Amino acid sequence: MPVAIAAAMMAGCKEQIDTSARYVFLDETVYSYLSKHDQYSQYADLLGKVKVSKISTSTLKQLLAARGNYTVFAPTNEAIQRYLDTLAMKKVIEAPSWDGFRDSSSLDSIREIIVYNSIIDAGDNLEPYETGEFPILNKGEFPLVNMYSRKLYVTYSDNPDSIWVNGAALDVNNRDIKTENGVIHCVHNVVAPTNNTLGYLLESIFNEKQKGYYVAAQLVRAAGMLDTLYKYQDDEYERRYQAGLIKDIAHTSGIGYTTGKVPEHRFYGYTFFAETDEFWEKELGKDALDITVKDVKDYLIQHGYYPEGTTDDNYTEENNIVNLFITYHFMPMRLAADRLVLHWNEMGYSKHVKQPTVVQYEYYTTMGKRRLLKFLESAESDGVCINRFPNIDNGRHGTYHELSCDPDKVGIPVQAPETGGEFNVRNGIIYPLDQILAYTSDVRHNLHKERIRWDITAQFPEFMNNDIRLQYYYLGQRWGIPMNTVYRYLDDCSIEDDSYFFYYNGYDETMKNYQGDELNIRGNLDVTFRLPPVPEDGIYELRFNIQSDGYNRGMVQFYWGSDLNNLPPMGIPLDIRMSGLERRTTAGTFPSNVGWLPDVEDDDAFNAEVDKKMRNNGFMKGANIYCDGGQGLNIMARADPLIIRRVIVREPMKADETYYVRFKTVLDDASREFYVDFLEFCPKEVYDNPETPEDIW
Repeated sequence: MPVAIAAAMMAGCKEQIDTSARYVFLDETVYSYLSKHDQYSQYADLLGKVKVSKISTSTLKQLLAARGNYTVFAPTNEAIQRYLDTLAMKKVIEAPSWDGFRDSSSLDSIREIIVYNSIIDAGDNLEPYETGEFPILNKGEFPLVNMYSRKLYVTYSDNPDSIWVNGAALDVNNRDIKTENGVIHCVHNVVAPTNNTLGYLLESIFNEKQKGYYVAAQLVRAAGMLDTLYKYQDDEYERRYQAGLIKDIAHTSGIGYTTGKVPEHRFYGYTFFAETDEFWEKELGKDALDITVKDVKDYLIQHGYYPEGTTDDNYTEENNIVNLFITYHFMPMRLAADRLVLHWNEMGYSKHVKQPTVVQYEYYTTMGKRRLLKFLESAESDGVCINRFPNIDNGRHGTYHELSCDPDKVGIPVQAPETGGEFNVRNGIIYPLDQILAYTSDVRHNLHKERIRWDITAQFPEFMNNDIRLQYYYLGQRWGIPMNTVYRYLDDCSIEDDSYFFYYNGYDETMKNYQGDELNIRGNLDVTFRLPPVPEDGIYELRFNIQSDGYNRGMVQFYWGSDLNNLPPMGIPLDIRMSGLERRTTAGTFPSNVGWLPDVEDDDAFNAEVDKKMRNNGFMKGANIYCDGGQGLNIMARADPLIIRRVIVREPMKADETYYVRFKTVLDDASREFYVDFLEFCPKEVYDNPETPEDIW
């Protein structure tokens, strides 16, 4: 079922939930309530035996008896016994009881699995989750992780009273139990997502010849990807953080308000779009368990996929046809269904309704040979689609909604992910495909015919894997990312000494930024970004979005090229103090040379001419797709002179080349801000098209 349909259906189901019989025990804490009800006696006993963390002496019993906002999925005694029965059946323990464990280490581990997975701590400022605040999307994930650092997911059915969390059914009559410090939901199974990794899952499917994704598992194994897919945590970062060697970025004299919380973890994650065995059986006319890697290779050759790829049996080589095929199915970040395309302040979108409006998209870089994977969602797309290229109402007075979509450009609808049982692994997520996914010449041509805009944080898988990017439950969160000499946190960004690197999520703020967030770097900064790949060889513009609101912006020299160790300077410095109308400095405000003028009714003789003059100066107006200063506003970024785009590079680029852009301060003032919102690649075929000028969106 397409995501949009599932979301609408489940939203309808949730609205029918009867909450009239919900209980309120405001004179009880979570723990006192549980301890007084016999059906939770085993769970309450476990809470007294499990420590809050490995470095804490307090127990979960003490935590849930204290102030806080906890969502607790409390298993009944019968649920815990069923879990022990399952462990005994799998030979994890010798007998289905607490006496059946072989050693104290295994016993402690199972206790922690039961307890940590059952509790979501919302901290001091956020509310615990009642069913009315559960994710709307079927198989959608709770924004906050549980105490085991796992995202739990919710499943709905046609019966509005039937709700499951990670396969554990909520009790119809014992949910939304409000206490002084949280909400309790009684569950009839232990909430215990598997602790396995995506690599373990796929290797098990291959070794045990399990149908469903057996062919996909073969291809992953042949390409040599399993070792990578076993990773879920950067142990060295974990060790240094726990030892206090990686600290929050505190206020530094002369730098300004530079407090930033560094991430607690550096998790790895993976998203795998996998053709099902059923698909391969239909295509190849064989039982999935009889299909070999060679069968798939021959199929790819026969149908003309990846003609540039080598066709020998060295499948681990990056340019091998099988490697090119399967690695394009992977992204190095774990993306739940509601995170594939992020919505915030595009035209018409409301955080309360949460329904897609205008065409919104994300571009990500795949694993293996670096290529673009496009995700699109709109009011007309019927959910998220991969590599969709619709006809858009993108005229100067258009709506930016889809008008139509040619049959060969509709893309692949994203289906609900596999989340049940062993598929609910800790570092990955699998989406089933019922048609072939490939980086064909048509996909590349279509990408080459459009402007490719990406939020700067979309470049960083670490921002998704560690709940940093656009997590709107963190109220005004300012994150700090360590410099290289402390720890290299971002693979695609080099942060040199004296570069104080921050990320603002923009929650409920009125920043004039695309998707509401921004990078803000201070100090004597020197940062280098690895850019996404371009789809085809050609001449491209690289554009930098400037938002000059405020008098503390800075100026940098930028460098661009493919030789990371020898990037040449490009053009005059990038002055982020420069807006469409003025240049703001500490010495005063001066007129700018950008040439910005507001739009009028005369498009051809005036508006188009202003755009042309601005481009001659190396600038463009802001993008018309998103609201200026917040969500749901009527003024778009194009209409604000404080928001402009500067063309910083116009050069030939190659699809198989990796390019970098470096920014280095030219002002002797460490308190100045270097702001980054989004970047754009725009091919010459778009910005210099004599028949169809580039749109304003």
